[in-house]
Amino acid sequence: MPHITANGVGIEYEEFGPNFGTPFLLISGYTGQMINWPMSFIEGLVDEGFRVIRFDNRDIGLSQQFDDKGIPDLKKVVEGLQDGTATDHAPYTLEDMAADAAGLLDALNAKPAIVMGVSMGGMITQLLALNHPDAVKAIIPTMTWSSDPALERSTPEAQAMLTERPNPPSRANIIQNAIKANRVFGSGISLQDDDAALAEKAGAAYDRAYRPAGAARQYAAILAQPLWHERLSEVRAPTLVLHGERDTLILPHCGRDVAARIPNASFMEIPDWGHDLPARAVPVVLGHVIPFAKQYAG
Repeated sequence: MPHITANGVGIEYEEFGPNFGTPFLLISGYTGQMINWPMSFIEGLVDEGFRVIRFDNRDIGLSQQFDDKGIPDLKKVVEGLQDGTATDHAPYTLEDMAADAAGLLDALNAKPAIVMGVSMGGMITQLLALNHPDAVKAIIPTMTWSSDPALERSTPEAQAMLTERPNPPSRANIIQNAIKANRVFGSGISLQDDDAALAEKAGAAYDRAYRPAGAARQYAAILAQPLWHERLSEVRAPTLVLHGERDTLILPHCGRDVAARIPNASFMEIPDWGHDLPARAVPVVLGHVIPFAKQYAG
């Protein structure tokens, strides 16, 4: 897979489809590598003529690691939210990661792009539209949150699973933890992957790049990011917000809030879908993404 420097950061990326197609950028969520985007989803977009780009966010997968920044003290980050010093204790913020995405599109001569981001990637997508409006043609924030601290974001069980780390962090334990987490905040029975499929995905991610220190720094980036919900009225890109009805990690009312804050945004809540993208959900999600995106192709 190719590697490029964007925003001064080494980014691992991959492209699919025709070079002349409308660029369609996929942004992964917290700790998510670009291989988390199912090939069936990518192929569905390519079949419609899109130039699809996926990449590893900084500190995850094969993109540049920030090990020189050490492990952030999350307690200090949280305490810093009260006195405005949170960013002093985080190696970077989501805005820096949005600048990476903008830099990648620029380096690949792919601006403006339709941009779809999931979870943390949906937060990055919002900040990309706010801070780099020339980089986006339309946006699809998915299973995500506006940063409004007044909103309940997760159930306690889902939040606990997000931060749980197997001990010892062996390959087998990490795979079992991924299966357990999916059953807490993943899709319902009509859409969910079976244990074997979940194990295969988790094993592939572990074998490709296991980066626990990067995960800690990405979590600090989420915590330290200055709130942006009151800025969302400034977004001018056409917007489709997608959310799963079964999502307990980022609750559906968070997606409705994102859509309510962005002028003329559309919102779609998908039955039995959770905080994942299992094989059976792919055609359902594409059924909403493709008609929206084709309006802005060309």
